Amino acid sequence: MTILSNDSKTDPNKILPMTYMWAREHYKDGVANNWTPEEISMQKDVEQWKSPDVLSDIEKRMILWNLGFFSTAESLTANNIVLTVYKHVTNPEARQYLLRQAYEEAVHTDTFIYCCDTLGLDPEYIYNMYETIPSIKEKDDYVVGLTKSIMDPNFELRTDEDIKIFLQDVVGYYVIMEGIFFYAGFAMMLALKRQNKMVGIGEQFEYIMRDESIHLAFGCDLINTIKEENKGIWTSDVQKNITDLIIQAVDHEKKYAFDACPNGLLGINPEQFCEYVEYIADRRLERIGLDKVYGTDNPFPWMSQSVDLSKEKNFFETRVTEYQTAGSLDWD
Repeated sequence: MTILSNDSKTDPNKILPMTYMWAREHYKDGVANNWTPEEISMQKDVEQWKSPDVLSDIEKRMILWNLGFFSTAESLTANNIVLTVYKHVTNPEARQYLLRQAYEEAVHTDTFIYCCDTLGLDPEYIYNMYETIPSIKEKDDYVVGLTKSIMDPNFELRTDEDIKIFLQDVVGYYVIMEGIFFYAGFAMMLALKRQNKMVGIGEQFEYIMRDESIHLAFGCDLINTIKEENKGIWTSDVQKNITDLIIQAVDHEKKYAFDACPNGLLGINPEQFCEYVEYIADRRLERIGLDKVYGTDNPFPWMSQSVDLSKEKNFFETRVTEYQTAGSLDWD
């Protein structure tokens, strides 16, 4: 058995025995991080949003931009899972994880609905940012452009060249979209939370970041398994192409960082957001067996701490409860 197949049918009775235990572990980690946006109170967020003295106009714009980017990016990722990846990744335990991830993408989309409704935002304005904000549109268009070939309903995995095209899709959504394009936004929102501003939205972004860390881990394991099972595809040209794609992605994310938060936040400038993106990109490259490019140190060591949510307040019961954690995950 291999993880890819042209036969989109699977026998539901063949979930056992499992071949790829890493896929099962990622599924269990996802279940352990289960959450819904309504669990998190946004009363203080509403008060701060309406107050003329708490948030600057630049901070409000930055929040809106991140809600706008993530709302469309999550939908694009969900579409890619359901319409392309699930079709060609036919191993049962891997598909079990993909179903779990699709659910999590739906929860993330629901999060932005919850934020818009609670803060009284104009959903048309938020959800159309992928068309109206150039640096958001460029990021979305960039990833969509990597997947045009396999969106063709007649696309099949017949040759090594086909598998290379599919691999580029997986890199595009797991490594670039979820592993790079999300992280300047994460850093902005969590930096704001560290100032005790918009804490409810910040907590939701922390949970999303935990989910995305698992998505990224699954994607990298999928990439490495495809490489291992198809020895002829991981050529020097393919490695250079993927490295170049990631470098271009970093450039897009840097532009977004300056556009979304041009004046920085308290104690943080936009150059540091760019450094963080470089640091993240190096780790993504190394995770799939490529050489790092930037050699940049992590300017935000607190980002790892920001997702250590072993305890959260249950706002419905007004008591502290234990939340499950997703094991030893690589949050950055």
